[in-house]
Amino acid sequence: MKDLAVFILCGGKSSRMQSEKGLVLFKGKPFIEHIIQAIVPITNNIHLVTNGNDYDYLEYNKISDIEIDKGPLGGIYTALYHSESEFSMILSCDIPLISTELLSELIEKHDEEAAITVLSSESRMHPLIGIYAKKNLPIIKEAIAQGDLKLMNLIAKVPHQIITFDESQSLNFTNINSPDELNDLNANLNSML
Repeated sequence: MKDLAVFILCGGKSSRMQSEKGLVLFKGKPFIEHIIQAIVPITNNIHLVTNGNDYDYLEYNKISDIEIDKGPLGGIYTALYHSESEFSMILSCDIPLISTELLSELIEKHDEEAAITVLSSESRMHPLIGIYAKKNLPIIKEAIAQGDLKLMNLIAKVPHQIITFDESQSLNFTNINSPDELNDLNANLNSML
């Protein structure tokens, strides 16, 4: 898939984490830097959807939400609106263990007939590790206008593809929403050493 743009959604209230999620430190480095490190071998066409200046230290393009306080759906709308690619990869900023291998597999398995392709483990879908087509824009715009901000509802409305990974790999796309989840992640990793 040539010219794939990647958008990392850095917005969000982060109420459970009580700080900007993408800047939470994991192994001495902010989450966002772990994620960028996984993307760079694939593409340098990286954009951050953020409404503040917390990420100004990073050299990548920053975009403010078009629709404020509309959750991840608003972030995806902003990303697709600004994207020059037919398909864009959308990632949340709270997945520090995401790997180049997983992202490459998502790209390789993506069927261009699908308007949305997302990763899933056997127990849980991960709509913020996915590939979204620009043609979703009008559907997302309408959903936002109606206040229907659930990503699962959007996915159900369009031709979509779910790439399921074995549960043993699910740690790699775990999103970390609270200090307790971060502690659990560190404990899990230490128990594997």
